[in-house]
Amino acid sequence: MRLKTLNQPLGVLLIFLTSQIGFSSIAKAQTPVAPRITTKSICSTQLGTAIDAVINRPLFSRVRWGILVQPLSTGQTLYSRDAQKYFTPASNLKLLTTAAALQQLGANFRIRTSIYQNGNGVLRVVGRGDPSLTDAELQKLAQQLKQKGITQIQQLIADDSYIQGDIVNPTWQWEDVQSDYGAPVNSFILNQNIFSLKLIPQAVGKSLQVVWTDAGEARQWRIMNQSVTVAQNQPSYINVTRELSGTVLRIQGQLTTNSEPSLIDLPVVDPNYYFLRRFRTALAAEKITLGQTLLLNGGVNQEEIAFVESPPLAELLAETNLNSNNLYAEALLRALAVKKLRVKNQTSADVGLEVVKASLTQLGVDPANYILVDGSGLSRRNLVTPEAFVQTLRAIARTPTAYLYRASLPVAGKSGTLKGRFQGTSAEGIVQAKTGTLTGAISLSGYMNAPKYEPLVFSIIVNQSEQPASVVRQAIDEVVVLLTQLQRC
Repeated sequence: MRLKTLNQPLGVLLIFLTSQIGFSSIAKAQTPVAPRITTKSICSTQLGTAIDAVINRPLFSRVRWGILVQPLSTGQTLYSRDAQKYFTPASNLKLLTTAAALQQLGANFRIRTSIYQNGNGVLRVVGRGDPSLTDAELQKLAQQLKQKGITQIQQLIADDSYIQGDIVNPTWQWEDVQSDYGAPVNSFILNQNIFSLKLIPQAVGKSLQVVWTDAGEARQWRIMNQSVTVAQNQPSYINVTRELSGTVLRIQGQLTTNSEPSLIDLPVVDPNYYFLRRFRTALAAEKITLGQTLLLNGGVNQEEIAFVESPPLAELLAETNLNSNNLYAEALLRALAVKKLRVKNQTSADVGLEVVKASLTQLGVDPANYILVDGSGLSRRNLVTPEAFVQTLRAIARTPTAYLYRASLPVAGKSGTLKGRFQGTSAEGIVQAKTGTLTGAISLSGYMNAPKYEPLVFSIIVNQSEQPASVVRQAIDEVVVLLTQLQRC
């Protein structure tokens, strides 16, 4: 999962609820540990023994491994370990969501935010869950209104009916819901539904100064500042917790004096209110006065007088997979709901999951190979087999838009969540794969252009691990490096 760590020195971590978040739901690569590398080539008949030597080490005696390696062009199995059993996939699940989105929506699909004029000084703004929407787009909407000669809005109706259902998945853990990588998803997404504050060290013994980047957001919270500034020879750490009420932030921990301020990202509690408040600011910048604002679920839209659009789907996929962006994945899941009529009381996410399943089935992926409950992989109730990922990757590779899908994946040692992995190894630059990390669950699935063998597709998932994520990643990377050494014998 994606977590924006603090803009800070000395490895300060933003931590929620627990004394240490460890690798709870983070897909960001940690400080890389170079995999053990053998330089000799490996025949396909030797691959099983070589991989077993890595994953059967005593430190992995309590760990579940799921692995499937196949040539991209055929269904021949080069290596398999519990490939048809269920695993918690973590962010590898985004491979399924983005595959379905590309097949069903098309590479040029965009998400549109519109403003309609309903007469008598009443405007209606309709959000459709654009995860890329920022304050800059709100300013563009305001400018378009000004160009239409609008200087006063009697009433602004915010229509949030496009996306139905809970704004956060009910199966997500509390530490995820109150972290920036678990931001809520609704019809009105702005600035990825997160806000920021800075913690600035003061004189030794003084509390850290809390500086808000958004004064309006500051008024929504009560701060319990239990932090302190310490001498430079002391460790730095920050613990920020949000109470269940959603209105109290407790700041604990310490920063050293004269250290750089620490930037903290937090999820908004009420996305609709956040959107309307920020839009009022954008209108005021264009000298447009705004009277009453109303939040309504549905209504009749008349003449569209202003709109902004997201980048095309190809770019949204890249953000989703390269940076393991949960919010983007969940927004794309809900965008899929436009492809199917929903029945009464059915949420957009549920409809989106039905479309994902139908799309994967069309691609030839066995529906018995997965159980999905969200679009990002943040839920621990998702269950997917390594075979499902390999089937998906091979099927997508045969479609006309395969190059866009593959381009959305991180490149080993070069980009995204793989930028810090495989550097200086034989896998650097020739592996494109999706990472995944939850507590006790690490995954990596993707493609490899093997230098002395035909192109490969693979899925490696580790579950029920008590080992540090860095140790598991090192072993996974060793397996991937072994695949680069395959040759025909």
